[in-house]
Amino acid sequence: MRAEEPHWVLIGPSDGAAGTALAFETEPAYVPPVWPTRNAGDQQMMLHLDVEVDDLKAETAHAVAEGATLAGHQPQADVRVLFDLSGHPFCLWLRTSQ
Repeated sequence: MRAEEPHWVLIGPSDGAAGTALAFETEPAYVPPVWPTRNAGDQQMMLHLDVEVDDLKAETAHAVAEGATLAGHQPQADVRVLFDLSGHPFCLWLRTSQ
């Protein structure tokens, strides 16, 4: 972690080296997205992470044990859509061919 304030955090190399970093900030008026989107006025995703895993069943169970919720709609057999604690969707996926 590079920096942290009460409602903001910057994650990246802590040694000051150049590289990729991610900043996250809370939003008091946050409205969770609707997934899959059904209506034009639905709140849409602001960010989506796809995380490759070696064992889809085990990693899905791990994510749920940590507080994630499995989405009702699952579009593919090799992907699991989940929601984090704030309602952001993310995907765990299994590479089916190398």
